[in-house]
Amino acid sequence: MQISESWLRTLVDPDLSSEALAHKLTMAGLEVEETETAAPAFSGVVAARITAIAPHPDADRLRVCQVDDGSGELLQIVCGAPNAAAGLLVPLARVGAVLPGGMKIKTAKMRGVASAGMLCSARELGLSQEHDGLMLLPEGLQAGQDLRAALDLDDTLITLKLTPNRADCLSILGVAREVAALTGAALKVPGADPVPVSIADRLPVSIEAPDLCGRFAGRVVRGVNAAAQTPDWMKTRLERAGQRSVSVLVDISNYVMLELGRPSHIFDLDKVPGNDTGLVVRWAREGETLELLNGQTVTLQADIGVVAAAGQPESMAGIMGGEATSVSTATTNIYIESAFWWPDAIAGKARRYRFSSEASHRYERGVDFQGIPEGLEYITRLVLDICGGQAGPVDDNIAALPERQPVRLRAARCRKVLGLDIASEQIGAIFRQLGLPFEQDGDDFIVTPPSFRFDIEIEEDLIEEVARIYGFENIPDLPPVARAAMRAQPEGQHSPHAVRELLASRDYQEVVNFSFVENDWERDYAGNTDPIRLLNPIASHLSVMRSSLIAGLVANIRYNANRQQSRVRVFELGRVFRRDAAVADGGLDVAGIAQPLHLAAAAWGPADAEQWGLPVRQVDFYDVKRDLEVLFGQRAASLRFVAASYPALHPGRSARIELDGVAVGWVGEVHPRLVQQADLRQAPVVFEVTLDSVLPASVPEAVEASRQPMVIRDLALLAPAALSAQDLQDIVAAQRQSDASLAILKDVRLFDVWRDPAAPADAEKSLAFRFWLQDNTETLSDERVDACMNSLIGALQARGVRLRA
Repeated sequence: MQISESWLRTLVDPDLSSEALAHKLTMAGLEVEETETAAPAFSGVVAARITAIAPHPDADRLRVCQVDDGSGELLQIVCGAPNAAAGLLVPLARVGAVLPGGMKIKTAKMRGVASAGMLCSARELGLSQEHDGLMLLPEGLQAGQDLRAALDLDDTLITLKLTPNRADCLSILGVAREVAALTGAALKVPGADPVPVSIADRLPVSIEAPDLCGRFAGRVVRGVNAAAQTPDWMKTRLERAGQRSVSVLVDISNYVMLELGRPSHIFDLDKVPGNDTGLVVRWAREGETLELLNGQTVTLQADIGVVAAAGQPESMAGIMGGEATSVSTATTNIYIESAFWWPDAIAGKARRYRFSSEASHRYERGVDFQGIPEGLEYITRLVLDICGGQAGPVDDNIAALPERQPVRLRAARCRKVLGLDIASEQIGAIFRQLGLPFEQDGDDFIVTPPSFRFDIEIEEDLIEEVARIYGFENIPDLPPVARAAMRAQPEGQHSPHAVRELLASRDYQEVVNFSFVENDWERDYAGNTDPIRLLNPIASHLSVMRSSLIAGLVANIRYNANRQQSRVRVFELGRVFRRDAAVADGGLDVAGIAQPLHLAAAAWGPADAEQWGLPVRQVDFYDVKRDLEVLFGQRAASLRFVAASYPALHPGRSARIELDGVAVGWVGEVHPRLVQQADLRQAPVVFEVTLDSVLPASVPEAVEASRQPMVIRDLALLAPAALSAQDLQDIVAAQRQSDASLAILKDVRLFDVWRDPAAPADAEKSLAFRFWLQDNTETLSDERVDACMNSLIGALQARGVRLRA
C-alpha cells in the first residue's frame, strides 16, 4: 500500500523526520518497504506566465514566447510545444536550472533566436509520461513561485508492506491511528457534518442474506454534475496513493476509501431498473451473468453475493459494480451505497474470476462496520461540494453485525512472554493510546476490540500490541538463561540431513517441487485414479496432491534438458499424500490421509561427468541400484530387488525394493511412453523409497583382523532360467544358517553371467560365484574347505542347479 506523507500529516503530524517516521512504522510492524519523493530531483524551476507569442522567423514549428517569471522583466524563450499560447501558466526552467537526469539549462540560440530558459512538459520534469505539450499549472500559483514548494513535490511516498491481519491500516486514517499511538501526536479524524436533507427520495433496500451483508446504508442524490472536474488537490492525493483519476464521482468514492478505509459504490439511479421495488441484497442464483466495470462478463455461482434490482444482478457484492448501472459524465441522479460485507463471504471470490479489486482486498480482511453512516455523510458532502445536487435521507439497514467478544489479558502473562517488568499502568496507557476500550479486573485487562480491529481475538494478540507500542527496540537484549545441553545423536539412526548429505556425495543435487501436481501425472506415473483434490488450487493444472515424487523429478530433468544440460542427477526428500482410512485426526495428521516422507532420486545422461580418462557411457539400472545400496549401507545385504511392474517404470527394467521382506519402494528406468511424452532422448533411471526405511543405520562393530590366510574358491553353475542370482545367494545364505561348519564362509559374490544367445528363453544360464573362506584361529585345510563347498553344492543341486563342466 502506498501513502503520501503530506496526506498522512493532515491527520497526524508528529515531530519526526520522514526517515524517523518510516523507522517508527517499521518497528511497530507496519514495514516500510520503500520511500521516494513525489518527483525526481530538479532545481531552478518556477511557475511562469506566457504573456505573448510570435512565430519563429526561420522555423515553422518553433515559436518565440515572452514569459513573465516574476522577476519584473520578460524573458524571451523559444518553444516548440504545440499547446503554447498567451495567458498559460506553465513551468519554466530558468538559466542555471538542473532538470532530472542532470541536464543544465543555459542561454542558447534556437535557429538564430536567443532563448533564456526552457518551458517544460510534465515528462521533462519527471512528473508523468505526458509529453504532448507544456504542463499546465493551477491558476492559483504566482509567477516566479518555486514549483517544488508550490506543488509539494518534496512530498514522500511511503510504500507499506502490510500483513494480512492489519486491515485497519489499509487507509490513511488507519496508519494515522498507529502514528498517533506510537508518538503521542494528536489525531484529527476526517469527518463532515450531516448534509441537509432537501428531498425525500429513497431507494428501498432488502437484505435477504444476513450471512452475506451485515449492514447496508445508502441515500439518493439528485441533480449532480458528473461532468465536473476533480479538484487538483484530490487528483494529486489519488495519484500519490497509486490511483489514477477516472471521473469525479469515481474519484470521490476512491478518495474516501483511501482516506477512511471504507469502500463505497455509486449507482446511476436512472439506470437502476424497478426503482419502486428497490435493491435486493442476496446470494446469486446459479448461472446468472453480470457484466462488470472492468468489461468482464462473469457467470455467477451460488456462493457469490450480489446487489440485484428487478431480479437482475447489478453488482458483485463487496467486489465490483456492474456496467449496466455505472456512472458516466451524463449521470445526474445517483445512489450512494456503503455496506458491511462479512469477510468470509468475500474472501477468495474475486480471485476465482482471476481479478482483484481495492474493495474486495479490504472487505475480505474486515472493514469498520460502525462508522458507515458517518462515512456516507462524508462522501455525500464531497459530492455536493464538487458536483452539486440535493441529498435525500440516509437509509441504514442493519441485519447482523459482528459481536465483539472481550479478550482478557493477564498482566503477569504479558510480563512473562515479553520478559519485561512492565507496570499495569503502562499497559493501560498503551491500550488508551491504541483506542482499545478496556476494564480492569485486578491485574487483568478485559479489552473489547473496536469495530475496526478484526485482528484482536486472543490474549497473544493483546500481548503483541503491548510489545509494538512499548517498542521492540526497548526490550533488553539479554542472553538466554536456560542451561544449554548438548543432545547426543543416536548412532543407529541417520538424520534426514545426513541422508541428503550422502546423496549429495553421490553427485545428486537436491530439488524441492510443489506437493500439488497435475492430475495426469498421478494417473500416468502412480496409477492413482482417485487422487486427493485441492479445493482452491493456485493454478488450474496443479489440482491434486502427489502420491509419488517421480513425476516431479522427470519434470526437473526435462527442464534442464531443454536448457542444453546433458547430465542431470537430482533427488527430493518430501511428503506424498494418499488416502488411508486407518489414519485418524491428531497432531499433524488429517483423518483419512496418510502423509509419509519419501526419498526419490533420478539420474539421466552419462554415468560420469565428461573426462578424457573414461569413455562416455549412459547411466543404467545398475548405476542407480548401486547408489541405492550405498544409501542403505551395511543394511543393503537385507535388500531384495524383485522384478515387478510399476506404472512409471519400464515393465522389463524395473524392480520392487524389499527390505527384510517388506516392500519399501521401486527402482528402474522410466516407462518409454513417459520418456516420449517428456521428449527426452533416453530414459532416466529413478528410485523412490520410504524415508523411514533409510533412516536406521547399522552400528559398526570392531573385530580383530584375522592373521590366518583367506581361501578363495570359484563355482561355475548352470541354473534353470526361473532361478535368479538372488535366489542362488538366498540358497547359500539359508545353508550357511543351518550348517555350523559354514561359519568360515565370509563372503559370496557373483562375478560372471553367461547365456547362449542361440538358446531358447527358458534354457539354463551360467552363473559364476566367488567364495571367501577364513578361520580366525587356524589355517584352513583342503579337507575342511572341500567339505564346506560340498555342503553348498549339495544345497544348490537340491534346487536343480548343477556344476558347469
